[in-house]
Amino acid sequence: MSTRSHERRQRGELEAELLAVVAAAGTSLTPREVMNRLDVTLAYTTVMTVLSRLHDKGLLKRIREGRSYAYSFQRDEASLRAVQMRRLLESGHDRRQVLAHFITELSAEDEELLQRLLRDTTPDT
Repeated sequence: MSTRSHERRQRGELEAELLAVVAAAGTSLTPREVMNRLDVTLAYTTVMTVLSRLHDKGLLKRIREGRSYAYSFQRDEASLRAVQMRRLLESGHDRRQVLAHFITELSAEDEELLQRLLRDTTPDT
């Protein structure tokens, strides 16, 4: 474990780091075990708070282990990426413009797939 200086993180970066550690473990981890697997030194309370927030967001599940909790990965890769995409969209200033640029970056096949998915998931009125 290194002691990289605490430069200012991007919004959600610490959550992403902790989520990646838990997802890679393939088993439940206590906050202390997560701390030991990080590349940075963080306070135990910081790790515990972030893990709790990830649980509250539905990204991690937890079970009681002694006086603490053990956390495990709740979402599959596709679901996790969807949550990340939504958060990125929400962090932008102009949602319409972000979505418009996203669509122009899609391949023709992905654009067709997106249109099909939107048709299939839109409730009939």
